[in-house]
Amino acid sequence: MTTHNDMIAAWKKDSTFRKEYDALEEEFALFDVLLKARYDAGLTQAEVAERMGTKTSAVARLEAGGGRRKHSPSIETLRKYAAAVGCHLEIKLVPLSPSPRRAQGQPSRDKRRAQPNQGMEPTRKKPRAADA
Repeated sequence: MTTHNDMIAAWKKDSTFRKEYDALEEEFALFDVLLKARYDAGLTQAEVAERMGTKTSAVARLEAGGGRRKHSPSIETLRKYAAAVGCHLEIKLVPLSPSPRRAQGQPSRDKRRAQPNQGMEPTRKKPRAADA
């Protein structure tokens, strides 16, 4: 009898399947994180639903990725889920490759903002007519 993992390995040899499978990797990772957080909190779907003020079926759909009627959960829904399982939601962007600025050793935009007017004259406001 062929196992699930054996079937996936065989299907991954097909480039079309592989492309679609890889495209879902981030979503699968999110659902794994949701399930792990609930498991670590020692909660059932019903308990999470009660804490979120929703139905158990909504939590089941969220953890399963939406099922046949797939939809992306809102950030607010993810925040409620996180709070229900004793976590906080953290969303971050991770560069796929170094940006040209980082490769050239230039400071990121955030660092430049943290030090405004560095090496420049301070900006002065023009006096208003009422102040003159």
